[in-house]
Amino acid sequence: MKLEQNDKSMLFSSTEIPDVFFTEYLSQANGDYVKVYLYLLFLSKYDKDIKINDLSKKLALPLKTIQEAFKFWEECGVLIKKTTGYILTNIQETELLKLYSPKLSSSPEDITKSEKNKYRVKAIENINNQFFQGIMSPSWYNDIDLWFKKYDFDEQVMLALFNYCYDRSALHRNYIQVVADSWHKNNIKSFSDLDAYYQKQEKISSVKKQIIKKLGLNRNLTTYEDAYVEKWTLDFKYNLDVIEIALKRTTSKTNISFDYLDRLISDWHDRNLKTPAEIQEFLSSQKKKDKDIKKLEKTTNYNNTTQRNYDNLDNLFAN
Repeated sequence: MKLEQNDKSMLFSSTEIPDVFFTEYLSQANGDYVKVYLYLLFLSKYDKDIKINDLSKKLALPLKTIQEAFKFWEECGVLIKKTTGYILTNIQETELLKLYSPKLSSSPEDITKSEKNKYRVKAIENINNQFFQGIMSPSWYNDIDLWFKKYDFDEQVMLALFNYCYDRSALHRNYIQVVADSWHKNNIKSFSDLDAYYQKQEKISSVKKQIIKKLGLNRNLTTYEDAYVEKWTLDFKYNLDVIEIALKRTTSKTNISFDYLDRLISDWHDRNLKTPAEIQEFLSSQKKKDKDIKKLEKTTNYNNTTQRNYDNLDNLFAN
């Protein structure tokens, strides 16, 4: 879709001056230099060609003053000299780039910081074009810069953050802040950190779904049950094949207790049992031990109801 504006008479047209001109440039330039800038800004709207001599006459300024004005605005980055003439830059964009452009310094720290800022400028430009159609409001620039400093994300992570929120139709500051806080708490700084985090979350999600299915639950896990699963998979580093051994031991129980499951699995971890084979071997030995004790009781006709004293955790496996 193309939008066109009706041509306006010179009487009704206007020349806009960015506010940043008054805050950053006005105090540095003398009156003649300001006069030159304003007239150049006016001419740039109409793509007019003008010679320096004509400009001198039009503004009633000495040729030397015009030349000095051009040099001043070049040094400020407002004018860029080309073989065919000059380009009047967008001073708002110029000021934005100054936030990230390298400062002249021989310090290795400053050089490293400057190179980093170049990538940040590119990342912000990509965010603007990809998620805001190139018209991102200035306040977003400050927010993104703050998030870079606060969370120490690299550029790929910052892009991924906006993409994550955009895909969920939640591209607003509060939601972005919540996600960024979560990633920061999980020690995410680089894209490799983020990739590892995603893999970890996918693993947890898969295990949770399998537990719900195998237990025949018609609901999602509670927050506390989620915490148990994360403990087993992340802290203990157990896969589903280990957790499933514990799940099978709940088949004779009417009320499934995650506390019971956690006691089982935590005991295996405390015993440094890592594989399904090690756990099955341990359970077999516990079962044999229990049978031997019952056989001994029967042979000696010894009542063990009140005097028998075993490790409570051992009794967990006597199913």
